[in-house]
Amino acid sequence: MIIIPKKNHNISRKKISKNALKILCRLKKSGYQAYLVGGSVRDLIIGNQPKDFDLVTNATPFEIQKLFKNCRLIGRRFQIAHIMFKKEIIEVSTFRGNNQHHKKKRYKKKEKFGILLRDNVFGGIEEDAERRDLTINTLYLNIFDLSIRDYVGGIKDIKKKIIRLIGDPETRYREDPVRILRVIRFSAQLKMKIEKKTAIAIPKLAKLLSYVPGARLYNELNKLLQTGFGYQAYKKLKKFCLLKRIFPFPFLDYNKKINFLINKLTINVLKKNDQKIQKKKKINPAFLWSAILWYPYFINTIKIKKKKKMKYKDASYISLKKILKKASYMLSIPKQIIYSIREIWKIINIITYHKENLFYQIKKNKKFYEAHNLYILKKNIEKKINFKKKLIK
Repeated sequence: MIIIPKKNHNISRKKISKNALKILCRLKKSGYQAYLVGGSVRDLIIGNQPKDFDLVTNATPFEIQKLFKNCRLIGRRFQIAHIMFKKEIIEVSTFRGNNQHHKKKRYKKKEKFGILLRDNVFGGIEEDAERRDLTINTLYLNIFDLSIRDYVGGIKDIKKKIIRLIGDPETRYREDPVRILRVIRFSAQLKMKIEKKTAIAIPKLAKLLSYVPGARLYNELNKLLQTGFGYQAYKKLKKFCLLKRIFPFPFLDYNKKINFLINKLTINVLKKNDQKIQKKKKINPAFLWSAILWYPYFINTIKIKKKKKMKYKDASYISLKKILKKASYMLSIPKQIIYSIREIWKIINIITYHKENLFYQIKKNKKFYEAHNLYILKKNIEKKINFKKKLIK
């Protein structure tokens, strides 16, 4: 363990949330250890303003709850305290430890999936550092003397701009496959390289992402693709061959021209969203999902139309229900987003087939802006490769 004193770093209390400071002071005065931890410490060192301030302590969740009336406990396997303020929620967790009574049986293997389950128990700060995933997120700031405790070489990796998992990468990915996406996310977000061993294990264990619950996967993908660095993250997902694991049916093996269309449309939307976020403008999450799923929906519509010899409108309705049902099941996409995707696709169909009597009406629709943008993007891409319906087998 290395202690970095205040004179050797640039962190100031002024950049730390006042609510986080209040909680740390109360915990300390009540006789508990308490530190600012994780991404907030990393961001302060780099010079970025943190979005969240997470705290860690040796107080148990119930002891935290006794100290703070505005506290809510969440979680089952390992409870975390959320301390609620008007415009902020501060997360306070208890130091995690290793189950000392079952050292030889610390892991229970899910035979079908190969995911390792680890018991969650309380411990000390050293054990807590071992249980965290990335070295750059395992830094503990003492707000009283502003010293930093570094147990795993996090400061060194921040200086070298390296993303590194703590411990054996294969074991850590088996404990939680979402760590694969976290590694990709931080690499893209912070413009850091992925350490060799951490990177090599990704393709080998990518299949484990198929067994991550849809809701958790959806939340992680939104952080990955819709927070300002989506295009860079997408390139890394392609590099590690993760797209087919995350989006099984949008990225199936169609012919080359259709694969090109899916890829190009997704990239263009990601770039557009990244530009908006950098300008601090709001984005509609449904815009990206509409783009990713558009060609699977469109291709399926044409196939149904030919096979059942029905009108495009009827085939479109059947295809829309099928594709969105799949997306909702596999990624637990919220109903509100599914509804927005449906509206965007309906407007695109109206624009495409020049239904002038409905055009004035759809212009009033709140989703018209996204639908029109997506229509223009896909039209420009299709022109470049001379895309026609007959290309669909």
